[in-house]
Amino acid sequence: MSEITKEQVVDFIANMTVLELSQFIKELEEKFGVSAAAPAMGMMMAAPAGGGDAAPAEEEKTEFDVVLTNAGGNKIAVIKVVRALTGLGLKEAKAKVDELPSVIKEAVSKADAEEAKKQLDESGATCEIK
Repeated sequence: MSEITKEQVVDFIANMTVLELSQFIKELEEKFGVSAAAPAMGMMMAAPAGGGDAAPAEEEKTEFDVVLTNAGGNKIAVIKVVRALTGLGLKEAKAKVDELPSVIKEAVSKADAEEAKKQLDESGATCEIK
């Protein structure tokens, strides 16, 4: 059996599409129980796949999701904020607050995501911008 060199592995990765590379990284994370968030970006920048312009497009994120991770102690205030942000009815907003983590806003601008996070934080909730 012949040995595979590091150069062969690098060449193989360099010829992957961005989607294939993303799936490959996920498989490695699952297999070894690690997270490669920072190294993955460095790897994509060092070895642009296929088109070459795909990696910089991924760097510049324009759409963000606001994810509620904890309702905090004042659940009623959080439900009111969720209703105001989403336009949902009381029952649907309560379901979003009860079923954590839950996406409150999807594919919004960075400014809108930060404003929603600010409102949720002020109500006592904990949320993330992804």
